[in-house]
Amino acid sequence: MDSLPSTPSEALVLPEGCQQLGRPDASVLDAAVLRPWSSIDQPVDLLLVLAATRTAEHEGISAAGSTAASRRYTALADAELLIHGPAAQRRWPLPPLPAGVSPALLSHVAARRLKLMPQVVALGLAQKPDFPHLDIEPLDQGPSACLSSGAAMPLPRVQYLLRQGELLGQRLQRPLVLAECVPGGTTTAQAVLTAFGMEVAHLISGSARHPPHQLKQELVTQGLQRASLGEHPAAEQILAAVGDPFQAFTAGVLVGAVSSRQPLLLGGGCQMLAVLALAMQALSARQRDRLAAQVLIGTTSWLAEEGAAAASQSSFGGLVDATAHHIAAELSVLACGVRFRGSAHQPLRDYERGYVKEGVGAGALLLLAQLRGCSCADLVLECERALEQLLSPP
Repeated sequence: MDSLPSTPSEALVLPEGCQQLGRPDASVLDAAVLRPWSSIDQPVDLLLVLAATRTAEHEGISAAGSTAASRRYTALADAELLIHGPAAQRRWPLPPLPAGVSPALLSHVAARRLKLMPQVVALGLAQKPDFPHLDIEPLDQGPSACLSSGAAMPLPRVQYLLRQGELLGQRLQRPLVLAECVPGGTTTAQAVLTAFGMEVAHLISGSARHPPHQLKQELVTQGLQRASLGEHPAAEQILAAVGDPFQAFTAGVLVGAVSSRQPLLLGGGCQMLAVLALAMQALSARQRDRLAAQVLIGTTSWLAEEGAAAASQSSFGGLVDATAHHIAAELSVLACGVRFRGSAHQPLRDYERGYVKEGVGAGALLLLAQLRGCSCADLVLECERALEQLLSPP
């Protein structure tokens, strides 16, 4: 990787294949934003937030598991794969997918190269994880209700999760990579952004090769009609109506991080933009500018390029622009350069066909590995070896 410029005015040279997303008036990227992530001497933490919403139980809403029953355990299986790797004996079997392989495999490869050990937060899952995790709320809280109800979570639960997240954000002592696994989470993200008055239905992605836009929109419309939020609803009201536990907790982390002033690398796409919009709503204009300067969003090239062939920019690029306009702040968004076009392994090539795309912080962790000197070729080779281990009989 070429050296980074010393001032924002100099040309910024990114690692191989990486691309910045968003129009120039909506996005900004300079050496100061990248410095904590490109310095190999700067230790960072990794936090994976697992959560569940009954929105995921609608047939066809998510490809993060081929059945509603399997999607109840997707987060546990992905976390186990991230933590223990593909060769370890697993309690939670990976759910069947229409194609591809869990993005947790890619995240594990990158995290291992970076020597990162994830901390895990588990919210509303079907069963208590048997691996180390942070207990934020009692397990019996359960998943949030389907957003179509317009009453996804009780307001006290939302307020509690926001506060717990804020406390964690305030206590940060070094840069934090935030990742998530929430089946159905792109639909709750769409609901949150729509509640803010944004026209995003055509910009929201998902784990399926062809995201079920009509189904998502039907659920969002039902939920917002039943919630009757009115004009300019508060973030707490939106979360209680159509949100999920991940959004409440993670928005709190972002708000708290304004006090700790630690850089944040948000791993994902639509869901991270929704969380950022929620956090910004709770901050003053000066604090919003500060948070925007602390945040780098990292995603995969497959999400970054979705829909780009038929439009002037990708769907996700359009969502970056829409979110930046809504929060009145410039965003720093990068896609990693890792591609699987030449891979001999079909589950990896399926990413190039539009399956899976992102999840479990895969894009951000691969990006971080690239920023710290790993080549795309090495990362692809390690992903192939990890896949072979995953598919090998025990």
